[in-house]
Amino acid sequence: MMNTTRDILNIGGRWRPWEVAIWLLALASPLLLSSHALIINEIAIVALFAVSLDLILGYTGIVSLGHAAFFGMGAYAAALFSKHVMPDPLVGLAFAIAVSTLLGAVCSLTIMRGSDLTRLMVTLGVGLILMELANKLDWLTGGADGLQGVVMGPLLGRFEFDLYGRTSALYSLVVLLVFFVLARRLVNSPFGGTLKAIRDNRLRAMAIGIPVTARLAVVYTVAAGIAGAAGALLAQTTGFASLDVFAFDRSADVMLILVIGGTGWLYGGVTGAIAFKLMQDVISSITPQYWTFWIGLFLVVLVLVGRERLIRPWTWFRKARQ
Repeated sequence: MMNTTRDILNIGGRWRPWEVAIWLLALASPLLLSSHALIINEIAIVALFAVSLDLILGYTGIVSLGHAAFFGMGAYAAALFSKHVMPDPLVGLAFAIAVSTLLGAVCSLTIMRGSDLTRLMVTLGVGLILMELANKLDWLTGGADGLQGVVMGPLLGRFEFDLYGRTSALYSLVVLLVFFVLARRLVNSPFGGTLKAIRDNRLRAMAIGIPVTARLAVVYTVAAGIAGAAGALLAQTTGFASLDVFAFDRSADVMLILVIGGTGWLYGGVTGAIAFKLMQDVISSITPQYWTFWIGLFLVVLVLVGRERLIRPWTWFRKARQ
């Protein structure tokens, strides 16, 4: 019994008390900050999307500008499932994850060869192809008008999706936590260790017997499934899916989120999503036309000054005194 409890507590590495406290506070935030439940829901969805990209970018070294392809596939899969099959959110989420995972498995074949620039262009091309398909198949997807009339049933048969977004925010946070724990377990496992070896030096990893091709295919497929879950949450909590889920802007935004939060650690996607969405919300309310300028300026300062110096000013004093 004690061993089982220890295994649960140490899943994906030892959980520190501050981590448990933060996640409990996050799960309580839709109730404590009910007036901000909608932005909390957006942050949770974007954070999950960023975590999925970090698996392939931060831990494996695969640069992708078309990660929105899996996000959009998950969104449309969940919306179409709800509209034409059944409105249960959990079943729709599972279906969207399965479809995105399958797409990721197919697309993983395209990243096995070539340089980083080749992979960059291939991933971008996949996203653009899916966006154009969604536009042309307007009888199924609604085309440029988007897929409308998506109605979600109550969560677990009891909790309705209210207009204030409390149920949506809690739902998205729970899904984020589940996939965060799974991703944490993955990157702290021996499999995760091989991913870091591939990221640091692919030729050396091959020389010591790591099946590089298989590892890349698996992690790319897993990341696609998690991105699909984020897209499904967006469609389910908004009741709408449009072409912008495949847009290049969405892939670029999640890349900026990892620049802000940092790559190679899962909390980077979460903290980056919080910072990015809060800046976007606050700055756009002050200057709706020029909010991108201020976020761009922040990114320039972040790169020039350094993340640690910007977040921890006391390091300046320590270095100044040396």
